[in-house]
Amino acid sequence: MLRDCLEIDGNFLLMGFSTYFSILGESGPDCKCHAPVTQIPVPLSSTTGRGNVIRMTESALSPVVPVRASTVILIRDLNGPFQVYLLKRSNRSGFMPGNYVFPGGTEDPEDTGLDFWKGYVDMDSGQLERRFGRGLNMEDAMAHGITAVRETFEEACLLLADNNNKAGKGLEKLQGPRLNGALPRDWLRHLVLSGDWTVKLSALAPWSHWITPKIRSKRYDTRFFAAFMPEGQECRPDNRETTHGIWVSPETALRGNLKGEIPLSPPAVTTLNEFLQIPDVGTLKKELEVRSWGEARVP
Repeated sequence: MLRDCLEIDGNFLLMGFSTYFSILGESGPDCKCHAPVTQIPVPLSSTTGRGNVIRMTESALSPVVPVRASTVILIRDLNGPFQVYLLKRSNRSGFMPGNYVFPGGTEDPEDTGLDFWKGYVDMDSGQLERRFGRGLNMEDAMAHGITAVRETFEEACLLLADNNNKAGKGLEKLQGPRLNGALPRDWLRHLVLSGDWTVKLSALAPWSHWITPKIRSKRYDTRFFAAFMPEGQECRPDNRETTHGIWVSPETALRGNLKGEIPLSPPAVTTLNEFLQIPDVGTLKKELEVRSWGEARVP
């Protein structure tokens, strides 16, 4: 069990994720998953009140099968210190409305297909297995990686891909549809089929694995990746699903969460607490070289 928690003004603040899901108005048992899981204590945000822990009661509903999803923790190197990019979800969102989260989303059918995508990524099968295969088969590893790249562009306007001919015309054509919500579901496939772009899976590193509790009506099996911000691009929200984006240090984000100024999702709180233990970007890069998914984390 992860024991680290944020100390602010001499106060150690912990909560179970059951608190968060009770806030959303749902009840159920303290969940266990079929996979090995880790129970995560999380610093309490000001929206719940300090020190409150709400226990959930038994639910008779059958658990929903989790949908596969990917999230990307974008990191900006400040020559020693580092920041992460957080997006505020729309208040009208059906999932974590008003919360600051890392870019990400659910897998589309177009994200799958190992035989297709292996010709358009910058890693061969051996590299893919060494980087992402610890706990994932190659088909799923590829799909999670493609989902991560696609969703990061759709939500944050950042494309983790190499431009083969340096023209960049394909990307320019996508900017307008992105802002208008008119991107076709297979836009990334069309982009690589043009021959101008290669998906840069080598920019991604495993960070963690999260599964939504069985009590939730919407459940996600999510792989969290970490990636450094490439040069020459700028993150921007889409002004539909996400309404605001900020670069912020882990400590500043956690302080803002406690004050109610930067309300964070529980996985973001846990991740930022982990980052708080990393003194500088050099140490973070070394961690990413050897880090695996770890045990599935379920509240």
